[in-house]
Amino acid sequence: MKIIQVTDLHLVTPGETLCGLDPLARLQACIADINQNHSDAELVIFTGDLSETGEDVTYRALANELAKLVPPFRLMLGNHDNRIAFLNVFGTARSEDGFVHGVEDTAEGRLVMLDTLLPGKPEGRLDDVRMHWLQARLEEAKDRPVFLFSHHPPFPIHMPLLDRMGIIEADALYALLQRHGNVRHIFAGHAHRPIAGSWRGIPVSVLRGTNHQSALDFSPDRIAVTHEPPAYAVIFIDCNGVIAHFHDFLDQSAAYR
Repeated sequence: MKIIQVTDLHLVTPGETLCGLDPLARLQACIADINQNHSDAELVIFTGDLSETGEDVTYRALANELAKLVPPFRLMLGNHDNRIAFLNVFGTARSEDGFVHGVEDTAEGRLVMLDTLLPGKPEGRLDDVRMHWLQARLEEAKDRPVFLFSHHPPFPIHMPLLDRMGIIEADALYALLQRHGNVRHIFAGHAHRPIAGSWRGIPVSVLRGTNHQSALDFSPDRIAVTHEPPAYAVIFIDCNGVIAHFHDFLDQSAAYR
């Protein structure tokens, strides 16, 4: 199974820029590249920070571009998003409890997409309602493999400022995942960095956004914005493992055959 992860679009009002870049143009290039090279993907998952401002106009712009995307897609929310404005445009994404979380059952296992948005705060939250929802979805999966998607990483990446903006209930989340016992991978966004490793035995990965990035800076009290290349992830999942390729979709380097 091939799926695509795209994260941290940070859309602003069309025609405006952010960090000296045009987020909408970056998204358009990303979608065009996916359509050209990965139209066979089973799913494209956008892991949050769809908008920079949380304004309706940014979600309407996103809807216009998603109409051009060939594979099916799922949308998640990040700390820059506004749940109400998002649902004004993408109302069908709402679950019964009002959050934007969901599952996708595939031949290779269950994909679980979390809503970790805590309005007005950069960190992520999994309150009792969302934890109970996740517990129910894991219990439904029984012994099937589960692949978790979260905007906020629940694990430390050893960049102190960003680590203070993770999921508040990370320990409780891990305890829940451990009880299920078959969580094969956690895919996250938020950090704007290409990162791979494991968290208490669970493989994890993070990737760059489609607009600006975070500098590789391990200082305790700062993070700088960079113009490192934007990327999306091409993820292959089967019974033998998970492989994630980070693709710099604007890279124009010559390819020699």
